[in-house]
Amino acid sequence: MTDRPKLQKFSVDGVTAPLRCATFRNIWLATLLSNLGNLFRGVGAAWAMTEMTASADKVALVQTATALPVMLISLPAGAIADMLDRRLVTLVALSIALCGAGALTALEALGLTTANLLLLFCFVIGSGMALMNPAWQSSVSEQVPADILPAAIALNGISFNIARSFGPAIGGVVVASAGAVAAFGLNALLYLPLLVALFFWKRAATPSRLPREQLGRAIISGVRYISNSPSIKIVMTRAMATGAIGSSISALMPLIARDLLHGGAQLYGIMLGAFGFGAIIGALSIGEMRRRMSGEAAIRACMLSMGGATAAVALSGEPVLTAAALVLAGAMWLVAFTLFDIGVQLSAPRWVAGRSLAAYQAAYSAGIAIGSWGWGRLTDVAGVEIALLISAALMMTSPLLGLWLRMPRIGARGEETETVALPEVRLALTERSGPLVVEIEYRVAQENARAFHNIMQDVQLSRQRNGGYGWSIARDIADPELWTERYHCPTWLDYLRQRNRWTQSDRVLDRNATAFHIGPDPVRIRRMLERPFGSVRGKEDVPDRGE
Repeated sequence: MTDRPKLQKFSVDGVTAPLRCATFRNIWLATLLSNLGNLFRGVGAAWAMTEMTASADKVALVQTATALPVMLISLPAGAIADMLDRRLVTLVALSIALCGAGALTALEALGLTTANLLLLFCFVIGSGMALMNPAWQSSVSEQVPADILPAAIALNGISFNIARSFGPAIGGVVVASAGAVAAFGLNALLYLPLLVALFFWKRAATPSRLPREQLGRAIISGVRYISNSPSIKIVMTRAMATGAIGSSISALMPLIARDLLHGGAQLYGIMLGAFGFGAIIGALSIGEMRRRMSGEAAIRACMLSMGGATAAVALSGEPVLTAAALVLAGAMWLVAFTLFDIGVQLSAPRWVAGRSLAAYQAAYSAGIAIGSWGWGRLTDVAGVEIALLISAALMMTSPLLGLWLRMPRIGARGEETETVALPEVRLALTERSGPLVVEIEYRVAQENARAFHNIMQDVQLSRQRNGGYGWSIARDIADPELWTERYHCPTWLDYLRQRNRWTQSDRVLDRNATAFHIGPDPVRIRRMLERPFGSVRGKEDVPDRGE
């Protein structure tokens, strides 16, 4: 019997409502332990690197090595998450991370760890997590009802930040008392509960009427969807910029503890804990912020607050004041990225959710990876204080991006509609028959021409993100009321996929365009095979397959 989320009434505003779903609760608790392990390893790796080298850019590269795989393999990982069983993908990915953590523990125990080996195994662990994240995040909607999905997304942020509140401090104690090897070993051990929780999750898979996409085509269709989705592109760009300019605190935290506060591993853990504690406060306040502020206003408030907090960290020199500033920075960091995350998850339909989340994660991870390296290089040249002040100034000016890239309004998730009936076909077609040409004729009153043309620009994006290409709209010069929309699909199977990918918003858009049509006859649709050689017999005595 499959374990489907029960569609009972939950309080949409209650951030703990998703925990009433048993599957989500079990995976969430196991994820909390996994996040603790990751943070133990992060503390151990960062501090081990500070003991191996005095180079600030090497220290910052620990974070880059963990984040870089997300940038490199996220899109294939997202395609795999959309093509295959997300539960199995998550299990395999987590096993890769477990192997990397186990190998790093063994090397450290044998005293064989070097700076380059440390970065290599951080990269391996990061690769496992990069493969896991799209499948894990896009599966949240399969574990909870749709009305509490934003709360579930926020809870996942809280899980990480509960771990961040206590994990670094505990990790600092572990490293100080037992060395980095203990932190690496605990990282490997704490992956096991999540493996067990995922193993026992009875995922309800919905079979598709159409064959599974191949990996290359799945990646292309994901890129095409994202490139024709203005809201997702805006969120990705803003997230990448925020990651680049806001990563200074996380990347330079060991140096903040060592050089600005003159502390050791334990103080470093406490400072990370303050940042994580602030993030929990931020996660608990997201619902209220979403009610009171638009997405753009909330992001602006986050950036200005983070800028002020970063400047305070640079100038404080006192652990208590620095910790207070980190609480504020952590809260605003979590709010900003949860709003970005919610924006992507609610903008993408289920068929492309993994790829959309993967592209978003690649964007902000690229920002964090490049930013971390850049802040490390700048610190080598100008020092920790100057680097943090420059980061603060950039954060305070980043709201200007909203003048060109305003955050989209976050509404309900765009889900697929009911299955669309097959069109009438009298020619024998195979899945690979194509290209297919679709022509749609509208008759539009001349006084409505401009309004019709404007809405057809949105129709173009809808056709293209669902699989069409070569879109055009033409007006008959002899009959100005006659308009012809034309686009292509690579094959007959791609056309069937395009029809089955329509969401409610796509249907509304199509109805709005059709509403301009006048006259007694309905909109005329032609579907034509562009190169029909394979459908025509070469000999005259062999009948055509279309007859």
